[in-house]
Amino acid sequence: MLTYGDIKQAADRTAGALRRVPVAPTDSPDLWLALEYLQHTGCFKARGALNFLRAHTEAGSLPAAGVTIASGGNAGLACAWAARGLGVRATVFLPETAPPVKVARLRSYGADVRLAGTVYAEALAACQDFAATSGALASHAYDHPLVAAGAGTLLDEIREQLPSLDTVVVAVGGGGLFAGVATAARHHGVRVVAVEPENCRALNAALEAGRPVDTPVDSVAGDSLAATRASADALYAAQQDGAHSVLVPDAAIVAARRTLWADHRIAVEHGAATALAALTAGAYTPAEGEKVCVVLCGANTDVTTLTEE
Repeated sequence: MLTYGDIKQAADRTAGALRRVPVAPTDSPDLWLALEYLQHTGCFKARGALNFLRAHTEAGSLPAAGVTIASGGNAGLACAWAARGLGVRATVFLPETAPPVKVARLRSYGADVRLAGTVYAEALAACQDFAATSGALASHAYDHPLVAAGAGTLLDEIREQLPSLDTVVVAVGGGGLFAGVATAARHHGVRVVAVEPENCRALNAALEAGRPVDTPVDSVAGDSLAATRASADALYAAQQDGAHSVLVPDAAIVAARRTLWADHRIAVEHGAATALAALTAGAYTPAEGEKVCVVLCGANTDVTTLTEE
């Protein structure tokens, strides 16, 4: 299983190449926002992608065919960005339902973009076939220890700015961000709250079943949280003391996204707003004086939808 040592190694490996997450106050003295959407590619996934590719570069295990990944969009963006910086070819598979804004940005990074199927699982199958026939190194949007360890570097950066942090709140798709952050949080005695849409609940379902299981995906946040199965690392982290799993309805996610725009002029994707929805919808209620930081993990979104919802 993932360890805090893996996360420290990832921090050393990616030092100087990533943007340190800013932490911003809100009107409540005990509620803070981690602005990770300001990261390269507009999403936390740059951390895991860079750690993954640099580790393989160090090991001499990057093939001439480059790297390939299946993604709802954000992981593909991160992989393409990291690959471009290292001079590596990137082939990215996305569902045909991926937002056009993400497809356009992928191509701007020089990635070979291929659309396959209507859900992430179908894009993943096409990616696996391509890796087998081309010899490209297969990365993963979330289910890889190097990817999760890279994501986990976020927590130490938050704690450097909020040393009295009690709780960190993160949205969960397949669980890469959660696995990394929860591993680091457990090392420091920080509580972690995993938030998922009610109809996009791979981690919550895995907790109920005691193992990763396939789950349906039907949520406004599906473009970034649409994993049908949580990783084993995420499940293990969720089973530890200090970890909590909560669900929120789509209406609460939409409302939280609007609130971020109206109150802070922060425009994030629905997946990022899912984390805040745990608090605004009452799925998680902090104790009096509990210092909470909500991770706003991505902003690759069409801002015009803020006024259309």
